[in-house]
Amino acid sequence: MNRVTKSHVTPPMYFPSMCTAPFFKVSVFDREHFQGKCLEFTSECCSIHDCGLDNIRSIRVESGAWVGFEHHDFQGQQFILERGEYPNWEAFSGSLSYHTERFMSFRPIYCASHHSSRMMIFERENFMGRSTELSDDYPSLQAMGWFKPEVGSMHVQCGAFVCYEYPGYRGQQYIMEDDKHSGDYQAWRNWGSHCQTPKIQSIRRIRH
Repeated sequence: MNRVTKSHVTPPMYFPSMCTAPFFKVSVFDREHFQGKCLEFTSECCSIHDCGLDNIRSIRVESGAWVGFEHHDFQGQQFILERGEYPNWEAFSGSLSYHTERFMSFRPIYCASHHSSRMMIFERENFMGRSTELSDDYPSLQAMGWFKPEVGSMHVQCGAFVCYEYPGYRGQQYIMEDDKHSGDYQAWRNWGSHCQTPKIQSIRRIRH
């Protein structure tokens, strides 16, 4: 039988004054199916190596929503981690455009409110051109009336959203939050260090 070794890592907690989520907690394991060494976190981790792990193979999100990153210091491919169990890599990597088994840093997603989420998407960079307001889940932007497969810029007025490269919540993921960049994403290059295209074809809001 595999033995689970559990440790607690609880750096100082930070809660924005408007955040309605009372607590964040995630458990990460260095083997699949919640086996091997386990660490528990209640706030961000910028490098799992600094915490004694070589890689993360399974995850249990007990409270809050989190975003994982392919590289240290919150760089590279992003992975949305909402409450639930992720027994292996495929469970939390989703339908990515490429396969990689690296997960080196993660942090909570702080939302001003989980009851009211709103964002504006714009045709061109710097909030120019045609625009529309979103407040729910949209498995296909073009099916709901957006006229092109790209988005030039975005402004998150309230809450947090995850944007996907393809319809049906597939492809590269980009986490957009109202407390990052003051909610302003002036160009697709601001969506994440892994972003190489302005293509966005589905969006859904993040619920704590």
